[in-house]
Amino acid sequence: MEKKWIPLSVLAGTTVLAAVCLTAFIPNKTHHVLRPIPKGCVFRTVMGEESTDSMFIFKTPERVTHGVNRGLDWLVRAQHPQGGWGAGSHYRQDIMDPHAVQPDPATTAMVAMALLRSGSNLREGEYQSALRSALDYTLNMIEHAPASSFTITDQTGTQIQTKLGTNIDVVLASQFLSNLLDGHLNHDVALKNRVKQANDICVVKIQRAQDRNGSLNGSGWAGVLQSSFATNALEAAQAQGADVDDDALDRARAFQKNNYDTKTGDVNTDLGAGIVLYSVSGSTRASAKEARRVKEEMEKATRDGRLAPGAAPSAENLEKIGFGKDEAIKYATAYEVFQSAKVQAQREDVLEGFGNNGGEEFLSYLQTGESLVIGKDNQWTNWYDNMSGRLVKIQNNDGSWNGHHCITSPVFCTATCVLILSVNNDAERLMKQGLN
Repeated sequence: MEKKWIPLSVLAGTTVLAAVCLTAFIPNKTHHVLRPIPKGCVFRTVMGEESTDSMFIFKTPERVTHGVNRGLDWLVRAQHPQGGWGAGSHYRQDIMDPHAVQPDPATTAMVAMALLRSGSNLREGEYQSALRSALDYTLNMIEHAPASSFTITDQTGTQIQTKLGTNIDVVLASQFLSNLLDGHLNHDVALKNRVKQANDICVVKIQRAQDRNGSLNGSGWAGVLQSSFATNALEAAQAQGADVDDDALDRARAFQKNNYDTKTGDVNTDLGAGIVLYSVSGSTRASAKEARRVKEEMEKATRDGRLAPGAAPSAENLEKIGFGKDEAIKYATAYEVFQSAKVQAQREDVLEGFGNNGGEEFLSYLQTGESLVIGKDNQWTNWYDNMSGRLVKIQNNDGSWNGHHCITSPVFCTATCVLILSVNNDAERLMKQGLN
């Protein structure tokens, strides 16, 4: 089949009129304080070192903190008794009541990661009880899933599966468990071992579901996002000691990077529903870690006098400073992809996505933001200012967010928006994940 490449000069959006009626909860008047950023809101995301020429001040805007807290209140009231959250069926996108749908692992993982990022953990925080219940639900789903299955649930046709892919539940569950393993389970050795074993099960399933080209089997309408989040999940699991096949991870990254042509700026949207945003955000995310290594190695070589100031990060120069020939080509390409794709992913016409917001747009925004933090890129604050302004403006009166096409679920969309707005709380972990 001939690949479909969309020039970025062409808007990918299509206007869709959708009327959705939100079932609002009674607003909770309590306001919560996000996990404080150390040293009085001195934010070290991009520069890393605390020195006068590399540190900048970043204070989370009050309106953003207020929006996040309202979203968290709404999410916790949406939790099911068994500990999960649900997005609902693809065939009933009109249902906005979070208790009128069945819980699913993918949506549960997104909400749990939002609670964790916003300052709660299993032992402390406003939402520790909700988080513990979510973990119990997730572990139960993983431990009772057939070993031969690619996924961890017998549910089919959920909004998330239909739009992203049939294996998205195991992908997001693994990401949640990896986040917990990053310092949140040291108080309970038995639980930590149980979570590690469950994450190992997820990693095996994700790698078995990988196609030869590096994408993930069972793509949905915007399957490029499922594959991109699978890459993220493998990276995060590897950082927590899981047995991740390096070749599988390389293939996964290559699939995402190959969707972006650095020479023309064109984007392959075959598995991206024809939407540039979905594919280009994956390309940015997949190249962030490698691009950061290039940047740091080039800076070190310049300081050491091995390269002249201003030397280009070419394959030739990377070879000069110790990269193998094939490695130099791979890393130089990744650097090019990251530098170019990150710009395109923030273009106003590209940000329009499908033409209005669905869960897929929110996921793409999340990927771009995390990419900039992982890559220690100083465009981060501009992205955050723009994105936080967008999201706060469209928050519903009851504290939730919802989509207007495809993934309309207020639970899934609210969790994703909270993850975007509170990303500064995870800066240290994300930067650590970007280390080579």
